[in-house]
Amino acid sequence: MSRPLLGCIADDFTGGTDLASMLVKGGMRTIQTIGIPQRRLTGTDAIVVALKTRTMPAAQAVRESLDALRWLRQEGCRQFYFKYCSTFDSTPRGNIGPVLDALMRELDTRFTIACPALPENGRTVYKGHLFVGDELLSESGMRNHPLTPMTDANLVRLLAPQTAHRVALVDHGVVAKGHEAIRAAFDRCRQGDARIAIVDAIDNDDLHRIGAAAADMPLLSGGSGLALGLPENFRRAGLLAASTRAARPRARPGRMVLLSGSCSVATNVQLERWLRHRPGLKIDPLALHRGEDVVAGAVAWVLGHDEPVLVYASARPDEVARVQAELGAGPAGLLVEAALSSIAARLRQAGFDKFVVAGGETSGAVVKALEVTGLRIGEPITPGVPWTQSIDAAPLSLALKSGNFGTADFFAEAMRQCP
Repeated sequence: MSRPLLGCIADDFTGGTDLASMLVKGGMRTIQTIGIPQRRLTGTDAIVVALKTRTMPAAQAVRESLDALRWLRQEGCRQFYFKYCSTFDSTPRGNIGPVLDALMRELDTRFTIACPALPENGRTVYKGHLFVGDELLSESGMRNHPLTPMTDANLVRLLAPQTAHRVALVDHGVVAKGHEAIRAAFDRCRQGDARIAIVDAIDNDDLHRIGAAAADMPLLSGGSGLALGLPENFRRAGLLAASTRAARPRARPGRMVLLSGSCSVATNVQLERWLRHRPGLKIDPLALHRGEDVVAGAVAWVLGHDEPVLVYASARPDEVARVQAELGAGPAGLLVEAALSSIAARLRQAGFDKFVVAGGETSGAVVKALEVTGLRIGEPITPGVPWTQSIDAAPLSLALKSGNFGTADFFAEAMRQCP
């Protein structure tokens, strides 16, 4: 029985799907699990364990990440990957640094890298600074994120307070020289007192060079872009077949609903585009707080339409701020997640089996409510967002979208491409 080559730990559900999509693109058969499975997985080259650790207390995030790592080691994985968002967001005291430190200790490795770059979605790192399109991270829409506002674009400065180790930088001047120069820079970091290096990347060629330089490293960390260079490492070592054809979920009839809890700039644009021509129903967090039966009303509204419709709690930053001022950021988010996941569960009971979900926290809540244990990853709708099919007895089709991903027409495109 073949064993998986790459074991990945993602700090949220859409991030896990994004990473899995990259690996499929490189020809690796990939399964994404929702939490730690209770059974062995066969017939896969990579496993992505999707957790919900991005915004939880750091100590809990460390415990859950270590549990995932230990399970992946038992499965026989050869290399490990800690995946976080391409906008490097987490709680102010972590959780990227504390989790990285814990994974390094568990694997007994003295050095790793951090590279959140995802150029095809506009995330680049230059001189250690993270850009979103042409803007510094701190000047992008992420500065207003309701849970993880990002107000500093300097990744060395961001990561340093989160970790017990010194953080170095391998800048683009080194990366552009190729994988041997990058590997030599890693060796210099190891010989010094730096244990983690931020690595610049401004295009996919850079990511392939970095991946080649990191072929022998036990632990890598980054956004999904860094995974572009990893399949070829296994292929060169004779461990991975040459085929690069992605899995394609089986087409079947069914009913679809679209759910959005993301308040990102990208999702708000996508929402506006959808509402120009198609129905949408807005969930009011204050009504949920007052105890109104918003869920039942939303389910009835969806059932009253023959076409796919969108139920959303997405809002502009000023509206989010007003709600958070009254309810608090954490409670407001939990109310929305609970409502949208309850709507999804009731619609599944009513026969719906195709779900498009926008927002990492929302996706995590929805897949748990739907009792999904794992996903087979198909071809992308847009970079980083594939259609997937659950591995459970009664399969569901799901597209789980990070709030920041996708073009303005994402929702319509997801509906068009649904298997």
